[in-house]
Amino acid sequence: QVQLVESGGDLVQPGGSLRLSCAASGTILRIYTMGWYRQAPGKQRELVARINWSSSLTNAADSVKGRFNISRDNAKNTVYLQMNSLKPEDTAVYYCNGEIIPSETRFKFTYWGQGTQVTVSS
Repeated sequence: QVQLVESGGDLVQPGGSLRLSCAASGTILRIYTMGWYRQAPGKQRELVARINWSSSLTNAADSVKGRFNISRDNAKNTVYLQMNSLKPEDTAVYYCNGEIIPSETRFKFTYWGQGTQVTVSS
Protein backbone atom coordinates (compact mmCIF):
# COMPACT_ATOMS: atom_id res chain seq x y z
CA GLN A 1 0.00 0.00 0.00
CA VAL A 2 1.32 3.40 -0.98
CA GLN A 3 1.42 6.21 1.56
CA LEU A 4 2.48 9.84 1.34
CA VAL A 5 3.93 11.32 4.49
CA GLU A 6 4.47 15.07 4.74
CA SER A 7 6.58 17.11 7.09
CA GLY A 8 7.84 20.66 7.48
CA GLY A 9 4.77 22.76 8.18
CA ASP A 10 5.20 25.46 10.80
CA LEU A 11 4.45 28.99 11.91
CA VAL A 12 6.67 31.51 10.16
CA GLN A 13 6.84 35.29 9.91
CA PRO A 14 6.08 37.11 6.65
CA GLY A 15 9.13 37.09 4.43
CA GLY A 16 10.39 33.88 5.95
CA SER A 17 11.08 30.49 4.42
CA LEU A 18 9.99 26.90 4.93
CA ARG A 19 10.73 23.62 3.22
CA LEU A 20 8.07 20.94 3.00
CA SER A 21 8.92 17.31 2.36
CA CYS A 22 6.76 14.44 1.20
CA ALA A 23 7.98 10.86 1.04
CA ALA A 24 6.14 8.14 -0.86
CA SER A 25 6.44 4.74 0.79
CA GLY A 26 5.23 1.26 -0.04
CA THR A 27 5.69 -0.98 -3.04
CA ILE A 28 5.85 1.47 -5.93
CA LEU A 29 6.17 0.47 -9.54
CA ARG A 30 6.24 3.95 -11.02
CA ILE A 31 5.67 7.56 -10.04
CA TYR A 32 4.17 9.78 -12.73
CA THR A 33 3.90 13.07 -10.88
CA MET A 34 4.09 14.40 -7.37
CA GLY A 35 3.08 17.79 -6.20
CA TRP A 36 1.60 20.08 -3.62
CA TYR A 37 -1.87 21.49 -3.21
CA ARG A 38 -3.13 23.82 -0.52
CA GLN A 39 -6.43 24.68 1.06
CA ALA A 40 -7.10 27.80 3.07
CA PRO A 41 -10.14 28.11 5.34
CA GLY A 42 -13.27 28.70 3.30
CA LYS A 43 -11.49 28.18 0.00
CA GLN A 44 -11.16 25.35 -2.49
CA ARG A 45 -8.08 23.20 -2.68
CA GLU A 46 -5.71 24.58 -5.28
CA LEU A 47 -2.59 23.40 -7.06
CA VAL A 48 0.62 24.96 -5.78
CA ALA A 49 3.25 23.13 -7.82
CA ARG A 50 3.77 19.78 -9.49
CA ILE A 51 6.73 17.89 -10.94
CA ASN A 52 6.86 15.20 -13.61
CA TRP A 53 8.92 12.39 -12.15
CA SER A 54 10.67 11.26 -15.32
CA SER A 55 11.25 14.61 -17.06
CA SER A 56 11.51 16.88 -14.01
CA LEU A 57 9.30 19.38 -15.78
CA THR A 58 7.38 21.50 -13.33
CA ASN A 59 4.40 23.75 -13.26
CA ALA A 60 3.31 26.13 -10.54
CA ALA A 61 0.52 28.50 -9.69
CA ASP A 62 1.10 32.10 -10.77
CA SER A 63 0.75 33.21 -7.15
CA VAL A 64 3.88 31.30 -6.11
CA LYS A 65 6.11 31.61 -9.18
CA GLY A 66 9.44 33.15 -8.29
CA ARG A 67 8.96 32.36 -4.60
CA PHE A 68 8.36 28.60 -4.38
CA ASN A 69 10.46 25.86 -5.92
CA ILE A 70 9.52 22.19 -6.27
CA SER A 71 12.16 19.49 -6.56
CA ARG A 72 12.49 15.73 -6.18
CA ASP A 73 14.84 13.03 -4.99
CA ASN A 74 14.34 9.90 -7.09
CA ALA A 75 16.26 7.62 -4.79
CA LYS A 76 14.12 8.60 -1.82
CA ASN A 77 10.80 8.92 -3.66
CA THR A 78 10.56 12.32 -2.04
CA VAL A 79 9.30 15.66 -3.27
CA TYR A 80 10.21 18.98 -1.71
CA LEU A 81 8.63 22.41 -1.75
CA GLN A 82 10.98 25.24 -0.90
CA MET A 83 8.90 28.26 0.02
CA ASN A 84 10.56 31.67 0.21
CA SER A 85 9.25 35.19 0.75
CA LEU A 86 6.19 33.78 2.44
CA LYS A 87 3.09 35.94 2.69
CA PRO A 88 0.09 35.75 5.03
CA GLU A 89 -2.01 34.64 2.06
CA ASP A 90 0.15 31.51 1.81
CA THR A 91 -1.40 30.32 5.06
CA ALA A 92 -3.14 27.00 4.40
CA VAL A 93 -3.01 23.27 4.91
CA TYR A 94 -0.60 21.92 2.32
CA TYR A 95 -1.31 18.48 0.89
CA CYS A 96 1.09 16.24 -0.96
CA ASN A 97 -0.31 14.55 -4.06
CA GLY A 98 1.03 11.68 -6.12
CA GLU A 99 0.02 9.93 -9.34
CA ILE A 100 1.51 6.51 -8.69
CA ILE A 101 1.31 2.94 -9.93
CA PRO A 102 1.70 0.52 -7.01
CA SER A 103 3.56 -2.73 -7.67
CA GLU A 104 0.46 -4.88 -7.10
CA THR A 105 -1.39 -3.40 -10.06
CA ARG A 106 -0.83 -1.79 -13.44
CA PHE A 107 -3.29 0.99 -12.73
CA LYS A 108 -2.41 4.52 -11.76
CA PHE A 109 -3.93 5.89 -8.59
CA THR A 110 -4.05 9.31 -7.00
CA TYR A 111 -2.73 9.46 -3.48
CA TRP A 112 -2.93 12.23 -0.89
CA GLY A 113 -0.98 12.97 2.24
CA GLN A 114 -2.60 13.89 5.52
CA GLY A 115 -1.75 17.58 5.18
CA THR A 116 0.62 19.88 7.01
CA GLN A 117 -0.25 23.33 8.35
CA VAL A 118 1.65 26.37 7.16
CA THR A 119 0.86 29.59 8.97
CA VAL A 120 2.41 32.89 7.94
CA SER A 121 1.87 35.51 10.60
CA SER A 122 3.72 38.10 12.61
